[in-house]
This record gives sequence, structure tokens and C-alpha cells, in this order.
Amino acid sequence: MNINEVEKKYKALANRRRLKILKFLFLNKEAKVGEIADNISLSFKATSKHLLILKSSGFIDSEQVNLEQRYSIIDKSDSFTKHTLSLL
Repeated sequence: MNINEVEKKYKALANRRRLKILKFLFLNKEAKVGEIADNISLSFKATSKHLLILKSSGFIDSEQVNLEQRYSIIDKSDSFTKHTLSLL
């Protein structure tokens, strides 16, 4: 992992809502945007923006299931992700 990737990951983690999203996905394995939004008490639109940031930084991925996007943590065994999740 180069310095730019590390910087992008730390910037993604520098937000309370995104940390709550990661914790929720860690505990639930996968979830739809609406489920995540309800859990963190945020609008659907704002939650979607946070999910895009987490996705672009390599923490989560999404899968289209019918008309829904389902989000999950990409690799819980990755040392950076594992350390981050242990702090939540």
C-alpha cells in the first residue's frame, strides 16, 4: 500500500458516520442503504455519499441484488481493515 492509498483510507475514516457504517457492516455482514441509513440516523442520500467514499477508499464493496444495492466490508483479514475494525 503506497502513501496515497493510506492517506485516502485515513481520510475516509475521519468521519463519525463512516465509522458507524463500518461498525454496522462488520456486525451485520451486509446491508442495504436504507438499513444503514436507519441505523445511523441519516438520510438515504447522505448515507449513499458516505458509502461511495468508503467504497472508493477500498473498505467496502457493493453488489446489485434485483433493484437493491447491498454493501459489505471487502476484506476483514486485511491488516489495515482488521486494525480499524478492532478499534470500533
